[in-house]
Amino acid sequence: MLAYPGNAGRTFDPFRQMRLVQQDVKRVMNNLRAPTTSEFPPINIWTGPDGAVITAEIPGVAADDLDIAVHQNTVTLRGKRDIDPVAEGAVVHRQERVAGSFARSLVLPFRVDGEKAAAAFRNGLLRLELPRPDADRPRKIAISRT
Repeated sequence: MLAYPGNAGRTFDPFRQMRLVQQDVKRVMNNLRAPTTSEFPPINIWTGPDGAVITAEIPGVAADDLDIAVHQNTVTLRGKRDIDPVAEGAVVHRQERVAGSFARSLVLPFRVDGEKAAAAFRNGLLRLELPRPDADRPRKIAISRT
């Protein structure tokens, strides 16, 4: 340890300084990572003047195990993902995949025309096309010249 010049009793600890720098670098690197969420399934939502598109990653779930409901401006996804079977006597070293029932409700900024809504499910990716009712779509108003 080195003494600070002009500061009686205070010492400079280079190892302490390196630990502090390491903590600062770790904090900066953690902030650069993509945010994680505990919500399942993870989704993307796009909206436009005609409606919305929602995609959800739901690997390991059969289409028959999904329930999709639309009510006014709320879309609800429900389902169940089964637990992977483990042989008797096996030791589980890591289990990160979420299993069991899930439900997720999404509120859109407009009502959805449930009669025209469509869903497609392929390779674990659900795609919902949710059109706005014709009466709720933005309309361009022509200006008359007088």
